[in-house]
Amino acid sequence: MPVIGFCQNTTLQKCLSIASENNISVKQARSALLSSNYNLQAERKNYLPKVDLLSSYTYLSSPLRVNLQTVRDGVVEGSSIQSVNAANEVFKEVTGNDLSQAAQDRIYNTSRSIMDGIYPDYNPSLSKQSYLVAGVGVRQPIFLGRKLDDAGNLAESLVASAGINVELVNKEVDFLIATLYLRFLYLNTLFNKQQLMVDALINNNNYAQELVKNQILAPYQKSWTKVILTQAASQLNNIKLDQQNTHIELNKALGVPLDSIIVITDTLKYTAIEPYEPEGEFWESNPLYKMAGSKVSYAQTAERISKSFSLPNIFAIGNYNLYQRDLPLLMPDWFVGVELQWNLFNGQTRKRTLAARQLIDEAKLAEENAQLRIQVLSTVARNKMRSLHNEVASLDSARKEAHTTTHLITERMKNQLSSPKDVNDALMIEMEVEKGYYLAVFSYFLAAAEYFNSLGKPQQITQYIK
Repeated sequence: MPVIGFCQNTTLQKCLSIASENNISVKQARSALLSSNYNLQAERKNYLPKVDLLSSYTYLSSPLRVNLQTVRDGVVEGSSIQSVNAANEVFKEVTGNDLSQAAQDRIYNTSRSIMDGIYPDYNPSLSKQSYLVAGVGVRQPIFLGRKLDDAGNLAESLVASAGINVELVNKEVDFLIATLYLRFLYLNTLFNKQQLMVDALINNNNYAQELVKNQILAPYQKSWTKVILTQAASQLNNIKLDQQNTHIELNKALGVPLDSIIVITDTLKYTAIEPYEPEGEFWESNPLYKMAGSKVSYAQTAERISKSFSLPNIFAIGNYNLYQRDLPLLMPDWFVGVELQWNLFNGQTRKRTLAARQLIDEAKLAEENAQLRIQVLSTVARNKMRSLHNEVASLDSARKEAHTTTHLITERMKNQLSSPKDVNDALMIEMEVEKGYYLAVFSYFLAAAEYFNSLGKPQQITQYIK
């Protein structure tokens, strides 16, 4: 199994450093930030033209045809008149006079008869039934009603939110590791105390056994010491299992393999922490409040984008055909132009704007709620610390008295002035008082961790856990 900390005692600061590099949630948040940055870079290039290779293959039910019959009379009439005019000009050039009307009528009728005969009585096709065209199309945005600017601003808001989310995840992971580390120290302390009690009960059981052999003590009293010893040994095993479970949870929070060995040998040592009252608008540095503020900015940008849908879009467009052999009459080689797109009516636009405006109000309320939540967490944690400080002092005095009492009863038993059962009872009471004391110390440090977490600085607890 991989060993973390080089087989030495691993400090809380070392655990925080390991988690910063390996925790899955932190990695996920950083990946989301990187994705947002790429998206922002893409939005900043929206002003560049779009160049596409356009190609299509089409098969028609019948070839494309030109309807010549609709213009038949005009073509025949025009051709006949043109023939008369041409003949008249030639005759006038030779003789200096115009053709007689009768001659002009004969030429007109003859020309009309010829044109009627040669003019096709069908509609000729212009292309095949299937054809392939290919070209390069260019589309350059000119004016989009600030849509591109707002899209860039929205992407910037997402990047800011992703950056704050990294801070928030780091903060929550640091707080989680601090609580797990404190629980590890608490279990280490309980294990050591419980081991001392088991050792004392073993000695007391051996002493009772000697007294029974010497017929000084009744056998049932020796059996009682055995029962108490069995219970104490069972509690010791339970503490050991709790240590193993905490070990696994800590490994997961650190982002290391679950079977890694984290060497933590420290125990809880009480250190008084002065819970100073923060000054000014301290909640503004908390990532929780920053995240709520970023949502306000996001909602405001979304409202501007919603309004911009009612404004026109103007594009410069162009196309150059690379291949159009089958459609020479319908498609030019190239063209350029300006395209206007203006949505004149969309029943959803106004409702979307109202929804975006309502989202701003919702985000502002969330920001206010985050501020109140942080203030409450800070005040409650600070009050907990003061209350637990008094409880720790009281239980410290009680545990010292319990230890003195146990020592006196043990000495009296050696002088046969008390029984092994009296010693067992004293040891159990002393252990319960010890558990109460260290539970209060553990709760005190947890309250301190909550307090520093409300300030957005959970790492600050490392100054008091050495």
